[in-house]
Amino acid sequence: MGWRPHVEEKEGQMPEFMDVHRGMEGITPAGLLEAHQADLAIQGEESVDFKHAWADPQTGLVWCLSEAPSTEAVMLIHER
Repeated sequence: MGWRPHVEEKEGQMPEFMDVHRGMEGITPAGLLEAHQADLAIQGEESVDFKHAWADPQTGLVWCLSEAPSTEAVMLIHER
């Protein structure tokens, strides 16, 4: 699954990330919820705070908004 993070840093706050996942054609609302909940269950292990996830089942794109100390922290949670 390829992803590209967008990072927005605000002074005194953890950076925000918007990552894009590709190749998820046909994802259902239930499938997105299951994947998002799996991330939520372990996000604290890397100090990540997943805010929201969106999906377009036709294009296979999924977007995840989070706050995290680093790109690597977001990637580690998504890889598990």
